[in-house]
Amino acid sequence: MNEKTTTPSLLRLAAAVFLGLIVGFILFLIAALFIGMFNNLMGMNIPVGMDVAENILSAILLVIFVVGCIAGFCWKVWTTPAMEEEDDSSAPDE
Repeated sequence: MNEKTTTPSLLRLAAAVFLGLIVGFILFLIAALFIGMFNNLMGMNIPVGMDVAENILSAILLVIFVVGCIAGFCWKVWTTPAMEEEDDSSAPDE
């Protein structure tokens, strides 16, 4: 069960990083949306918005989501072995 897998290809790791960026950014937008709705509903003043250039809390939240998603996808690629194609020569000839 604890077999040493081969290192993943560079293309798989690049795809994991790209997917982590996209998913992390989308999760940040969803979190900012829900925090904004909670602010509106309760009349609180939680300073999280879509403008990450002016708000350090939003920038930190964005970095946490993006880095977490990239790390998660890279870990999944690293621990999952690549699919191996079946060889056609093993089929019996008729």
